[in-house]
Amino acid sequence: MTATRTARERARAELTQEIKDEARRQLAEVGAQGLSLRAVARELGMVSSAIYRYFPSRDRLLTELIVDAYNAIGEAAEKADPGEGEPRDRWLAIWQGTRDWARAHPHEYALIYGSPIPGYAAPQDTVVPASRVALALVKVLTHTELRAEGEVPPELRAQAAALTKALGIVAGPETVARLLMAWTQLFGAISFDLFGQYVGSVDPADAFFAHSAKRMAEFVGL
Repeated sequence: MTATRTARERARAELTQEIKDEARRQLAEVGAQGLSLRAVARELGMVSSAIYRYFPSRDRLLTELIVDAYNAIGEAAEKADPGEGEPRDRWLAIWQGTRDWARAHPHEYALIYGSPIPGYAAPQDTVVPASRVALALVKVLTHTELRAEGEVPPELRAQAAALTKALGIVAGPETVARLLMAWTQLFGAISFDLFGQYVGSVDPADAFFAHSAKRMAEFVGL
């Protein structure tokens, strides 16, 4: 009985993966707004009612795709970090690893950093995976003495203090504020590149991205 149950679980896992793979393929054609469980089922040769045993709604399928994408880009950032050496070099490697993944998976990147999907509200399940790239950068800073100076408004100071405690780092509010700015710059630069906003200015954007990564390293105190 146990072997039979394991075989069923394995078969379910394989079909679940096939459903998600087909959904990713359709993202490239119709985008997140056009994603349909019925269309996915049709392409896989399934009756429409069968797919609902795996994903009860389109939003549930979207959530799994979003979590997978966040985990994938987070894993790329973590693997890019050599884990030793100069913090600045590690920072630059993480930036490049994150961009490389985004350029290799533009439709999955658009799913998590593109336009919001009308009618879809991301659940709490996405929060931890969405933090992985930021945490990879924070890890580089954990044992580094940072000296960013400057004043921040009281409301931001309170937010920075809470974030510092949550991340387990020793840093002043200005350093935390700068880290958030750098995180924003990272994904802003990637999005501008992938969505064609650099055309006519710095396209291809390789040199500009590398320069931005270095400047942001300096900006946070590395």
